[in-house]
Amino acid sequence: MNKLKVFAILCLLTATTYAGGYRVSTQSNRQLAMGHTGVAVMSSADVLFFNPAGLVHLENKLNISAGGFGVFSDVNYQNRETGAFAETDSLMGTPFYLYGSYAVSDKFAVGLGIYTPYGSNVTWPTDWEGSHLVNEIELQAIFIQPTISYQLFENVSLGVGAMIAVGSVDFNRNASRSLTDEQGNRSNVSISDSGVTGIGWNAGIMFTPNDNLSIGFNYRSLIDIESEDGEATFSNFPNSPLVPANGVQGFTATLPLPAEATLGVAYKMDKWLFALDYNRAFWSEYENLDIVFADGSESINPREYNDASTYRVGVQYMATESLTLRGGWYFDESPVQSGLFAPETPRNDSVGYTAGFSYNFSPRFSIDASFLYLRFKEVTESYDAYADPGASPSPFSGTYKSRALIPGIGITYSM
Repeated sequence: MNKLKVFAILCLLTATTYAGGYRVSTQSNRQLAMGHTGVAVMSSADVLFFNPAGLVHLENKLNISAGGFGVFSDVNYQNRETGAFAETDSLMGTPFYLYGSYAVSDKFAVGLGIYTPYGSNVTWPTDWEGSHLVNEIELQAIFIQPTISYQLFENVSLGVGAMIAVGSVDFNRNASRSLTDEQGNRSNVSISDSGVTGIGWNAGIMFTPNDNLSIGFNYRSLIDIESEDGEATFSNFPNSPLVPANGVQGFTATLPLPAEATLGVAYKMDKWLFALDYNRAFWSEYENLDIVFADGSESINPREYNDASTYRVGVQYMATESLTLRGGWYFDESPVQSGLFAPETPRNDSVGYTAGFSYNFSPRFSIDASFLYLRFKEVTESYDAYADPGASPSPFSGTYKSRALIPGIGITYSM
């Protein structure tokens, strides 16, 4: 038995979570409350993420927005044929954002953003039915985005920025459904890496034909995340030339984070603001993931993701001079193909319901709050790319139910 055939998928799953995993849109409390619309909305420094062309339209010279979220989520798995059931621990993530912008002149503005668009923390029970695919995974990716914005014409502005991604990951799974050492301990593999980096760019355009209407477009480029110094720790393996030796071995891998494009429109009417966004993520860039181990062996495995769309609707109402109310909805398609659905990334189609508010304590300072209820479509799916000789059933399959509750709080300051 070639040891790569048994264990390569493990390494693939580790990196896969960066791209197709539990990604929740939490880049702004104000915009999340409006269904995460924002490519044509210019209310604060948050627009740096949604459309850098909007920075030059902000009324104040200095703008700062900061905030964070608590992500409470759970996943239920059941194999209706065998009756096996498992549930993840109540998971909590803490994505955050920090944006700042400064108007150099009436036509030129600069900004800097730090935010976490990717992250996951999934823990399944020890030795559950899918432990040969994942026991636990924890990861984080932090983006740093310097940005400039310029008023090209009276009704047209442009923005461009760099995106620097820095990530880390820890992953653990059993080696197979049945493999143990001589004492009966399940063979296990852990993978760890930190400081993995990638660089990309983003650009946007804003068209404002009048004071009430704005149209925006934003493009975020492909980023290749490169893991060059990762370590895979093999433990509780039997003494056999057919399986990896116990100990630590390095690996390298490159994972594409897909490009995405967003088109949006916003319309003001008295105290109301309405926004619509359409986002297209080009997941089809992610066809295979190549893994190269320190001993020179390598593996190329298909992922074959599909391009996926997100449809967003948001509304804002100025109830008083101090209080602004928001609400929204979005539908997010999954990029995962049937037959390639893995339990470390239970990522099926989802619907998000959002609400929130801002309260101005002064003309310069306000507090922003949001809440998202994210409901994933129940799905019965399998992961067919893993082969465990002698074990049955193979492939691994079951029914998944997922949901997430995400409250957020932030502040906005301008002067």
